[in-house]
Amino acid sequence: MVFLQVGHYVDLHAHFLPALDDGAKTDEMSLQMVGALTSLGFETLNATPHQRAGMFMPDRQAIDDAFAQVRTANPGVDMGVAAENFWDDVFHERLHHGGLPCYPGGKAFLFEVNPQLMPPRIEAILFDVQVHGRLPVMAHPERYHAIQEDLDRAESIGRSAALLVDLGAIDGAHGRTEMKTARKLLERGLVHAVASDIHTPEDQRSIAAGMAWIRKHLGADALERLLADNPRRILAGELP
Repeated sequence: MVFLQVGHYVDLHAHFLPALDDGAKTDEMSLQMVGALTSLGFETLNATPHQRAGMFMPDRQAIDDAFAQVRTANPGVDMGVAAENFWDDVFHERLHHGGLPCYPGGKAFLFEVNPQLMPPRIEAILFDVQVHGRLPVMAHPERYHAIQEDLDRAESIGRSAALLVDLGAIDGAHGRTEMKTARKLLERGLVHAVASDIHTPEDQRSIAAGMAWIRKHLGADALERLLADNPRRILAGELP
């Protein structure tokens, strides 16, 4: 299922930079992934390689070099580079002392947490971050057990952080529980934006299916809001 259309969507979560994490492994795979996204109507792609201590911690120079290479190979695509920051000691050190990888503009940043354990006082910490002029963006809230068990938790977190659901999850690519949670979050209007979280070219099918589900069940205006209007507001540091 592929939608060929004029590009205007903004992707806030993607792993198409080669040989950095569990995303693209080669330059060719990266090229295919960018092509897959642009064929679905994305015009702006933000690369978000993992930053997680003890697992994926590519240094700044490696990220910048990979990004420059991919941007050169795709001259017609608007691109930005940030990171998917895991909620660990490295993240907190950077958050408080500088060096946290952010989206272009420097106001918003993407983060993820341990699916099994929501960090203590996370709402208070996120509120403090927002009060000080930055916008946290929570990756794939549908994966977190605390939210799966209580959607009100997503509502409380979403008062200070943008909630960014994976499109593939809506179609069941990450499991049935994740699919049900993603759909419920969308139906309750708790989701600020959606993103590809693409890791392989084959993810195109589930990403397209997630877009189709939103269009069918929530309407074309909702798809426009979640993939175009709100992502641009998030990049500007505004919680939609």
